[in-house]
Amino acid sequence: MFEKKDFLIGFAPTRRNVFSREDALKYKLIIKQKIQNLGYKIIDIEDCASDGLLLNDYDAENTIKKFKEKNVDAVFSPHCNFGTESAVSKVAADVGKPFLLWGPRDEAPLENGVRLRDTQCGLFATSKVLQRFGVPFTYIINSRIEDQVFKRGFENFTRAANIVKVFRKIKIGQVGVRPADFWTVIYNEGELLEKFGIEIVPFNLEEIISKAKKILENPDDEFKKVYEYITKNMKVEIDDDSLSKIVSIKIVMQNLAQEYKINAFALQCWTTLQTIFGILPCLSNALMSDDKIPVICETDVHGAVSALIAQAATFNETSIFFADLTIRNPNDDNSELLWHCGPFPYSLRKEGEGGSVGCHYVLDGAPPGNCNWEIKGGDVSIVRFEGVNGKYYLFCSEARGIDGPKMKGTYLWVKVRDWSIWEERLIIGPYIHHVAGIHGKLTPILYEASKYMNGVHFDCVEPNIDEIRNWLACR
Repeated sequence: MFEKKDFLIGFAPTRRNVFSREDALKYKLIIKQKIQNLGYKIIDIEDCASDGLLLNDYDAENTIKKFKEKNVDAVFSPHCNFGTESAVSKVAADVGKPFLLWGPRDEAPLENGVRLRDTQCGLFATSKVLQRFGVPFTYIINSRIEDQVFKRGFENFTRAANIVKVFRKIKIGQVGVRPADFWTVIYNEGELLEKFGIEIVPFNLEEIISKAKKILENPDDEFKKVYEYITKNMKVEIDDDSLSKIVSIKIVMQNLAQEYKINAFALQCWTTLQTIFGILPCLSNALMSDDKIPVICETDVHGAVSALIAQAATFNETSIFFADLTIRNPNDDNSELLWHCGPFPYSLRKEGEGGSVGCHYVLDGAPPGNCNWEIKGGDVSIVRFEGVNGKYYLFCSEARGIDGPKMKGTYLWVKVRDWSIWEERLIIGPYIHHVAGIHGKLTPILYEASKYMNGVHFDCVEPNIDEIRNWLACR
């Protein structure tokens, strides 16, 4: 439900009657076709307004009703000529979804000096009224439909709006309590619900293990499919009984996600699970994250929110990896190790990397279930949603995955412009050592999404705010 094919855009083009109706109609069709060519679904207002263009309050009322009934995910109101700012602003305010303001650049006046559209002028008018209504909005510089600035801005907006769609429907399964020593992952459940509508569904570990044992008693086809996938693709260095337990935990979480409509899990992955079931769930987590249902280590609920935000920015096209910020590269002051025991998705592994499932090399008793593979490099975004003292923050900055010293566990070395700035920001933040990583440059998307996430402060290092704005404006 959070993929591009499921994203609905409320298309509410507007005109004003003192400018050319014919030109407004022409541009309405051109813009609509462009959006559809980009692969988006449109809910238009052909049955709500004369000519399918917002012109007055009557059109606005009909449009609001339709957009609410269809539950659009965002509203786009291109000004096909000057536009009617009151109607547009009422739709934006009442529908309450991320709102995009733009209009196509005007041509030269006619030979007799007449101007047909005055689109830019109308955009100034509407932007003021939107602010008077208290409506957050996204703006793309007045440009031609074929310009890069329009395509870039439009795609950035829709991905930001998808983050908002996900953020308003987050449902996290919390499996077990936080590890006693991990004060860093303390969170305020009531506040998350009251401020953002984020719902937590609690499960205790005994309940999960009981379900896993039932699966082991009578393995179904899904169990066999997952087990076969592991043994066919990975080097398995643990006993069959332990591997079966790990698969059963994966199947339990998969089933719970379907039953309770859970988007992500925050799991108490150690040490109780090792004591009462004898395994580490790292491989289970990796497989779930490859299914686009992130499972986050050490009962880090804010980490789960971070993962969902990052994943939504790609329309669920890319899996996240959940990492510790661990050490600086001894040979490079601006390179950092992103690492965890084994939850990085198998699909992200570096080309030529086979991958293995083995026993933990740090924890006492070497419990089975951790994974060993390096993931691919390239452009990477680092994301962290965090809260303290009633204030919430969204950190996102960009790095580049590079080669580095070989490690146990799942890992990626990243390179940044100046790690000392990153480190200082993350320490003062307030953030912790856990981050969601995802391939791609997503900072402009999260910057835009934060406008619609009431009470969440956007924070970035690389690129900085001015660089983001310049990129969006193609400057």
